[in-house]
Amino acid sequence: MTTEVVRLAHGGGGRLQAKLLDELILPALGTPARGAPDAAVLDATDGRLAMTTDSFVVRPLFFPGGDIGRLAVHGTVNDLAMAGARPLWLTLGLILEEGLPLEDLRRILASVRAAAEECGVQVVAGDTKVVEAGRGDGAYLNTSGVGIVPEGVRIAPDAIQPGDVLLASGDLGRHGVAILAAREGLGLDPPIPSDSAPVSGAVAALLAADVPVHALRDPTRGGAVAALQELADASGCRLVLDDAAIPVRADVRGACEILGLDPLHSAAEGRFLAAVPEPATEHALSVLRSRPETAGALAIGQAEAGEPAVIRRLATDVERRVILPAGEQLPRIC
Repeated sequence: MTTEVVRLAHGGGGRLQAKLLDELILPALGTPARGAPDAAVLDATDGRLAMTTDSFVVRPLFFPGGDIGRLAVHGTVNDLAMAGARPLWLTLGLILEEGLPLEDLRRILASVRAAAEECGVQVVAGDTKVVEAGRGDGAYLNTSGVGIVPEGVRIAPDAIQPGDVLLASGDLGRHGVAILAAREGLGLDPPIPSDSAPVSGAVAALLAADVPVHALRDPTRGGAVAALQELADASGCRLVLDDAAIPVRADVRGACEILGLDPLHSAAEGRFLAAVPEPATEHALSVLRSRPETAGALAIGQAEAGEPAVIRRLATDVERRVILPAGEQLPRIC
């Protein structure tokens, strides 16, 4: 049986592209048929708009715990959530390589649709392009997201104050190690699954419970260290981590030891870091731990006055400054 694949003509604007859209892409996403205008017109609600955009070039396209479609939706929704926004709408850009099996495209689109439904967002606009074989690595995805920030909510890195407690919503560093293991065929048994997941529901629960969240950041590329350094630089605070409290799964820690990696430099795609006033710590943790996706939430450190820096405080009370690596340790992980 001949495998159906993407052809250059699928991106040429003719009959094959129309067929690809009408018979595969649009039905897979559950979106209206072609004929709609080039821009979606959407009814906004009270509040301020938040908007983000991201591109996804992860390799391999399919990995334990997810795939590029699921990752694209989660990554975009989570970026909106880091501003306190309620995600509502997405756009989806597909850059497909000639020769990509259509069955792979169907799987990716099914994941996009399932993840969008899980997150309560709609894919309202999109675009498809096809590039020559050898020029696109299967598929790249671009997503933009729009959401609503409720009135009175201001979540920003510069809102962090000395004394604020740093929270992690769950274990850190897992996604980057999962992708590396899948790409390089490390043969881990059982395989480490990506933590790709939406965090918007947990953030909404914090806000609904009147937790005074000062700042949020998802530790994606560059891991927790990159995210924390951004928070330190923006707030002018010294962020001190309790080394013993940092949550890392045993299999992730073991793989990192073998590979010579630091889990804090490895990405997570379904976790976030938060800064809250010290008196609100237990309330925030109670809210997070009541939800399955954030049941492992922990306090991992505190903001202090001083030179902006990320510090690991060891069990011996020795402090070590954490430095960002000069380059990217784990490319193509999102």
